[in-house]
Amino acid sequence: MQGRPDAETVYYNDPAIPAKAFREAGAEWIHVVDLDGAFKGEQANAPAVETILAEGMKVELGGGIRSLEVIERWLGLGVQRVVIGTKAVTDPNFLHDCLSSFPAESIAVGIDALGGKVAVKGWLEQVDLPAVEFARTVQDIGIQTIVYTDISRDGMLTGLNSEAQEEMLLGLAIKVVASGGVASLDDVRRFQAMEGRYPNLDGVIAGKAIYDGNLDVAEAIRVAGA
Repeated sequence: MQGRPDAETVYYNDPAIPAKAFREAGAEWIHVVDLDGAFKGEQANAPAVETILAEGMKVELGGGIRSLEVIERWLGLGVQRVVIGTKAVTDPNFLHDCLSSFPAESIAVGIDALGGKVAVKGWLEQVDLPAVEFARTVQDIGIQTIVYTDISRDGMLTGLNSEAQEEMLLGLAIKVVASGGVASLDDVRRFQAMEGRYPNLDGVIAGKAIYDGNLDVAEAIRVAGA
């Protein structure tokens, strides 16, 4: 819940099990976060990620990715898109290096916000930087996609913060993948309705609602594609 290390729930010891279930339900993408990596600043769950990749789906991976060497390794192993978080905030020049070294579509920036301000290092530290302002900087650098997470809603099953997500969508021309608080199919419907107003809304991430049985993946995909 809310990215707190002391508030974790383990649903599967083998991450390939839910990955296979998502594939069988018709999902094309899996969003994966190495939480230990985000806290430590280095890859900590590489074997687990590799078991997910073995399911043959498109994987978007974030958490502790802070060097070109790590990005190259994951893209070489089949990750479709890596998500840069902390490093993008602490060293914006790193994004220029990423875009010079890899296809733009393979690089996304994760913007995690609490009270409208950016948080880093697995959400343990908050930066005095408005999320929308940082997103515009990222856009100007040339990044094509951001993953925007409302930390206060993440893992809480309280519903999406549509106001914050719309503020981000309105302020950008690039693609936005929304995350944080999806609790049921109603939230997917709300995002699906928002797509008509914001063509840069590229998707929505659901996690805990699926694992707790509140959201059926196949049904969510059907609604999102309607």
